[in-house]
Amino acid sequence: MSPLELALVAALFCLLSGIPALWPRVPLFTGRRISGGFMAAGALAGLGAALWVLLKDGPGGAYALAWHFPMGELAFRLDPLSAFFFIPLFIVATCISLYGCGYCSTTPDNRGESLVTFYFGVAVAAIVMLLLAANGITLLFFWEAMALGTFLAMCLEHDKPEVSRAGLHYLVASHGTTISLFVLFALSPTMGGSLFPPPGSLDPNGSAATAILLVALLGFGIKAGIMPLHVWLPGAHANAPSNISALMSGIVLKLGIYGLIRVLSFFGQPPLWWGALFLCLGIVSAVAGVLFAIGQHDIKRLLAYHSIENIGIIVMAMGVALCGLATGNRIMFVLGMAAALLHVVNHALFKSLLFLGAGIVVHGTGTRDIDRMGGLARALPITSAAFLTGSVAICGLPPLNGFVSEFLLYLGMFTGFATSPGSSAAFLALAVPALALTGGLALACFVKVYGTVFLGLPRSPLPPRHEHPAATGAMGILAVCCLLIGVLPFSATRILEPVIAALFPQRDALLPSIQTTAGLVGLSIGAAILFLLVCLLTVFYINRLKAKPLEETGTWDCGYAAPSAAMEYTASSFAGMLVGIFAAILRPERHEPATNKLFPGPERFESHVPEVVLDKGILPFLGAVDRRLALIRRLQNGQLNSYILYIFVALIAVLSLSYFY
Repeated sequence: MSPLELALVAALFCLLSGIPALWPRVPLFTGRRISGGFMAAGALAGLGAALWVLLKDGPGGAYALAWHFPMGELAFRLDPLSAFFFIPLFIVATCISLYGCGYCSTTPDNRGESLVTFYFGVAVAAIVMLLLAANGITLLFFWEAMALGTFLAMCLEHDKPEVSRAGLHYLVASHGTTISLFVLFALSPTMGGSLFPPPGSLDPNGSAATAILLVALLGFGIKAGIMPLHVWLPGAHANAPSNISALMSGIVLKLGIYGLIRVLSFFGQPPLWWGALFLCLGIVSAVAGVLFAIGQHDIKRLLAYHSIENIGIIVMAMGVALCGLATGNRIMFVLGMAAALLHVVNHALFKSLLFLGAGIVVHGTGTRDIDRMGGLARALPITSAAFLTGSVAICGLPPLNGFVSEFLLYLGMFTGFATSPGSSAAFLALAVPALALTGGLALACFVKVYGTVFLGLPRSPLPPRHEHPAATGAMGILAVCCLLIGVLPFSATRILEPVIAALFPQRDALLPSIQTTAGLVGLSIGAAILFLLVCLLTVFYINRLKAKPLEETGTWDCGYAAPSAAMEYTASSFAGMLVGIFAAILRPERHEPATNKLFPGPERFESHVPEVVLDKGILPFLGAVDRRLALIRRLQNGQLNSYILYIFVALIAVLSLSYFY
């Protein structure tokens, strides 16, 4: 059996994984366990196929297959790029399936959950086939299947207005992507024909290449959530079930990145402005994404904006790689592309971990409002530790995986800044401080989230101390993966290098080794020492606490006679200063109590950061268009005589035009 056939078997197992949960005579929990077994079997087959291609075959490994139909040909190909994206897909999908066994175990009679399991299997199977697509028809077919499966899974509570609204936005954005892909394949018949063109076979110069790039950026950028094409993302991630939010953020967004990398690989040496464009889009997405995240009160919406931030980091890394290609700087190219690909995996791991942890928090407290939480580390200790691991990883701190990919990106930018021409260095000079600002703001944001949610006094009744082993086990697997990549970063280079070499084979000179160029062995030693030091200090601190008698006393009460949890700093008050500094971008909306009354009564204070692009831009514009077009609705009066008159007038107009022209 070839790796491609093994990958098709994996897709079949993923598709079948959703069916047991639909069996009417099987309890939901039992059906989910059987579904998890199918998903695990598919993951083993898919990971086996991916590692076969990446480790055994190397850059030249590729397997093709075609199924002929009267309407066209479905062509499939497993190459190093597809195999690489299999790795985060199957790891995350397996953990989500395992997590699902415990996520809603308290509601065994809710058959809607079984539908989510079924649609989840359909979406994962469609993603597998999408990654194997070797022509435009196949890509479009499975792209639509993936979008439909994800849409149905996220709209579990479609009776709620905010969920149906988010689903509508997602559906409109998905159709926008589909239309863009139709245009993309129409612009380049070789891309929509029998097979995709070989890497490096298209000329990047000229108006046709520019049009292809811009349309690809529009279509795949919508799916990836690149700002300002992100308008569907916050609502969809916030209102979907948390396991589906993990799928959307960890995997579905990466399909946009996959499409961009695939299209870029078709071209030869790109012009420099391509790299500059990607750098600028990445800077805007990263900085604006983390800024909007800081102003959020909804824990899942906050994580959604951090997805935009991390997509921006990936796009920045792609920009560095394109600048390296344009200037012939092979080290800069390799480091940039390695950072982009590795951050795809890293973000899939730690963002899925964070969404799964947020799901347990929301499930236990019954709210997504961070300001109503607090002290949850006592009731949810394992979830607290897992969420802390994901928070450290997403902030790019050692010894976890987020640090490694951002380290490669910094190294690539500094290398290009030192060795590339002035025009390239000018763009990199903007990217370096932007990435540093993004990291600092991300750290501030997760200090706010973790401190407010898990530490301090509870602002509402604590949930029962119960964490399902399946859910905590899934988070544990993701946390261990984050740690392994952070402590053993050189282990990832064997997987990255075949992908980079296969994507750009026109570089006839040998590409530099990532491990040697980045000094990953030294980085690994430092990360391991830091990890051991943290473990030793933690054990020492715990033993020291156990050796002392336990005393309970109040914290500093600022002079208040009867302090309460309501007097604690909230997430809003913690972020208030940063929101005020960037108020010109965030446009916060505030409702402040009146202070000019002689005898003031009960008052309230509220602050909210809206979705500026959607609420202040797109929706008002569409509303204005709708009001203008309302005049035309008068023509639709329901009277047959009027419609016959319209047909007669149109016929006269057409005949008149044909007479004169």
